[in-house]
Amino acid sequence: MAEVLGKRGASVVDNPSQLPSDPNLQLRIRAAWIYYIEGRTQNEVAQTLGVNRVAVTRLLSEARRRGEVVIRIKSSLGPIVELQRKLEKAFGFDKAIVAPFSDPAGDPTRVIAATAGEHVSSIMANNMTVGVGWGRTLHATLSHIEGKPLDNVRIVSLLGGIAQAKRFNPAEFAWQFAELFDAEGFLVPAPALVDSPQTRHALLEHCGLDQILQMAEASDVALLSCGGIASLTTSYRLGHLSEAERMSLAAAGAVGDVLYNFIDRDGRLVDHDVNRRTLALPIDRLARIRKKVLISGGPEKHVIMRACIKALQPSTLITDEQTALALIDGR
Repeated sequence: MAEVLGKRGASVVDNPSQLPSDPNLQLRIRAAWIYYIEGRTQNEVAQTLGVNRVAVTRLLSEARRRGEVVIRIKSSLGPIVELQRKLEKAFGFDKAIVAPFSDPAGDPTRVIAATAGEHVSSIMANNMTVGVGWGRTLHATLSHIEGKPLDNVRIVSLLGGIAQAKRFNPAEFAWQFAELFDAEGFLVPAPALVDSPQTRHALLEHCGLDQILQMAEASDVALLSCGGIASLTTSYRLGHLSEAERMSLAAAGAVGDVLYNFIDRDGRLVDHDVNRRTLALPIDRLARIRKKVLISGGPEKHVIMRACIKALQPSTLITDEQTALALIDGR
């Protein structure tokens, strides 16, 4: 694969493995080369190729979609780098990665997901076991992860399934993630929240589910997100927890959850029936995984993120600029 960086901070990627039967490949690459590498306008590209401007726009868009054009923004982003260093020093992270985001009240899911996708792509290698959580932010990273065939990689879901969920089901996320790397996928074939502590005990001890959680606990890296309890985050939108349970958890001191482990602002499990019915890697076992990547952000998650950091001491944090500022300022 060859790559040439052009005037617009983009590169045109030459991939010899592409099928030669693609009738528009040559035209697409010519359009991308003239526009990105030579730095000419779309009108000039249209004149050179003998097509209209709308066709050029479509060719460039298709080249981006197929990964034939890679956009790189080169800037030191000094304030962002400074913010990352402050987070590392304040919370003891090995690495803090902050996505630029200027709207304090906005939803940073997309920028966090894009940034996290690049990081996850860079750390994936042969002979790894990766434990994966769930949620909207993690799901959004899938389209930003550069898949590649790897050897002896295992992807293990860190919690059971969500019967009502479609798009954000933990099992679906784990399988899609595994497919990106030709990896083996291991699921917890039971609900994330069962009807009683007795059912949970029976499933773990007599149905072999704890063997999967033991595999998860031995992960080389865990990819995690967290959810607040004050607003309608993923768990409550899906109806998995009732409003009465949400209010009861909040009354017990819960500020949110990690894998349905509901914790207080000091990162401690709250004394509540829901925590005794959760089929997920418990918070104390989760903390033993050496490398943990916390991928989360947004105004409603500031408190639970601080609690999660206390409970798990993640090695890497990936968040947005506004959340990073709030964490530093103690908001």
